[in-house]
Amino acid sequence: MQPQQSGRPATPGLPTPPSGWPIGSYPTYAQAQKAVDFLSDEGFPVQNVTIVGVDLMQVERVTGRLTWGRVIMQGIGGGAMLGLFVGLLASMFVQPAVTALFLGVLGGIIFGVVSSAVPYAMMRGQRDFASTMQLVAGRYDVLCDPTTAERGRDMLTRLSL
Repeated sequence: MQPQQSGRPATPGLPTPPSGWPIGSYPTYAQAQKAVDFLSDEGFPVQNVTIVGVDLMQVERVTGRLTWGRVIMQGIGGGAMLGLFVGLLASMFVQPAVTALFLGVLGGIIFGVVSSAVPYAMMRGQRDFASTMQLVAGRYDVLCDPTTAERGRDMLTRLSL
């Protein structure tokens, strides 16, 4: 086992909390990334820097209403793309190639419609909307190894975001 910066032994494969002293705190990840990029451009040893998202939130953004028509169309679109890929692969081995492509797309459409319609039907109207999920933080802290933290903090005071 390898020791971490905090001196505790690391267990392989398990997440470990970050260590270091805070040298900056930013409301967005882009600003924290810009701060680290600034440090890098100034020659600071950024291998000792960590960006930590604090106050994590799972955000679900609703993108629209789900209807049977939309579910079927999404199944057709996704299935057709999968079927086209399978058909292209099959066309290298099966002749005529047009038949392999056609059967691949047709099979993909059938698979796509079934694989999207069955879960929607099982929900029985409990979730009639589409959404995307994100994990976001309330703020992003930039941590640094204690031996260079003061220098890093001083450098970041010159950065205007």
